[in-house]
Amino acid sequence: MRIVRSILVPLALIGSLFAACGGDDGSSFDGGGADTNGDHTLSVDSSTFDSPFGDAFGGPYNDFPSMPIIDMPDGGPAAPANSPTLFGSPDGGASSGGPCLVEPEVGSLYPRNWLRPRFHWIAPNGENLFELRVHAQNQINDLLVYTEELYWTMPLNMWNGLRYDSNDQPMTVTIRGGVYANPTLTNIALGSSGPIGIAPVDAPGAIVYWTTTSQSLKGFSIGDETVVQVLLPSQVTNSNGCIGCHTSTPDGLFAEMSDSNNWGNTIGSVQSMTVGQLPSFMTSFGTAALEQSPRGISTLSLGHWAPGDYTVVTMQNNFDLSWVDLAATSAATATGTLARTGDPNGGGAPAWSHDGKTIAYVSTNALVTGRLDNGAADLYTIPYNNRAGGTATAVTGAADPSYEEYYPIYSPDDAWLAFDRIPNNTQMYNQPLAEVFVIPSTGGTPTRLAANDPPMCTGKTSPGVTNSWPKWAPQATTASGGRTFYWTVFSSTRDENGNPQLYVSPVVVTGGTVTTYQALYLWNQPATENNHTPAWDVFQIPPPPVQ
Repeated sequence: MRIVRSILVPLALIGSLFAACGGDDGSSFDGGGADTNGDHTLSVDSSTFDSPFGDAFGGPYNDFPSMPIIDMPDGGPAAPANSPTLFGSPDGGASSGGPCLVEPEVGSLYPRNWLRPRFHWIAPNGENLFELRVHAQNQINDLLVYTEELYWTMPLNMWNGLRYDSNDQPMTVTIRGGVYANPTLTNIALGSSGPIGIAPVDAPGAIVYWTTTSQSLKGFSIGDETVVQVLLPSQVTNSNGCIGCHTSTPDGLFAEMSDSNNWGNTIGSVQSMTVGQLPSFMTSFGTAALEQSPRGISTLSLGHWAPGDYTVVTMQNNFDLSWVDLAATSAATATGTLARTGDPNGGGAPAWSHDGKTIAYVSTNALVTGRLDNGAADLYTIPYNNRAGGTATAVTGAADPSYEEYYPIYSPDDAWLAFDRIPNNTQMYNQPLAEVFVIPSTGGTPTRLAANDPPMCTGKTSPGVTNSWPKWAPQATTASGGRTFYWTVFSSTRDENGNPQLYVSPVVVTGGTVTTYQALYLWNQPATENNHTPAWDVFQIPPPPVQ
């Protein structure tokens, strides 16, 4: 993909951004008899479930049933009724070599409003019967599931109780497997085992991402169990193909994106239920300025998105950073160059702080048709200074001559930058060696995200799984103990199929201490599609259909 033009499009404003939060699939799970959770029937005891609005620090709670769940897949064989007896005591069998849990990754932390957890494991040694155990410190019972499947999804009502009652509580997950040949179970072995958790805060907003499988934008609000089609290239005014490198406007009504099949930029929109209308404030002068070629990744700021100041900052001519006034009243006032005094290189992939005061960008000699290519790259900042720019300053810790640092993005409070990092003399675009780091926006010591690493038991390692395009959630939340929770999304090829998929992970800052966690897979995305370049904001997108 060549990133050479920008497109601004509001995103199908049907319903509220948060209308479908929670992802209810219509199933019920009241703890009595058998029930389904989409594709499995569950045999459970008659225990009752607590209100999802209980005291998260009280308890103990009985959100987990007192009897094991014997999984009964629709269209498949049920696990043996005597599975608990076959597995025996929790410490029975070999202490290693069992199933590899890939979802959730051990060491991950769920947002409180996440879609109900799905557990997925790989059976490397021919195991065909499995025991899943989840222990939460303030739950009366452990969750015990016996299944012959490689997946098990928690019922929604159980999750609604657990996420309120046991957030911020120590939890562990364990998976064991064995080879079942009626009536015996042999080769029992422990697989993945370790901590998981639920944060005491929600992850806000909606994610809109580009899938190359259909060359379109798809999206979902956090908690949705399905994704929706947001935009096709044919629905975007003046688009000529790729609409993948996108970002949101601060009001969530538009997406601004790069188009790869023409030189220059264009802008389109979706307003109410109409696809393709130009924004009412857009003028022919703003359109013409945005279509100057070549352009690359663009950025917008809450500090400069209001009547009289609808401004986009973007790269121009494979060297300059420029501003574009989308509502300009003349050609002379439609665009101009931002000074980067002291930086002899080109400037690309800019990111604008939310307060509108500072622009971070990639100082590089490797810009080709608007895209970052192969060459030296470091993070720099300049003041916006009312469209004048100013002195370019290297971001200490993200301008290391041993590495290429690129794709910067500001956290919602402008305190942090997330970015990609690779060794020197490496192609930046779609690079398998890419890893995600965070650093104070004023410079400091970079922190490598633990989320870069796939589960060790998969045999995949990072660098090597294309961890790229990090974006922050639109809001950070402070919880007890002075902990500020930030959420990040990025794409990675760690999946079993090796295709790019989206993952989410928190960055928790307590005083000067940064804590990172393993990655959570978004199982609502189509697993066989190639999903890249997520944007996370207050997008107003259609809710998913009721199932």
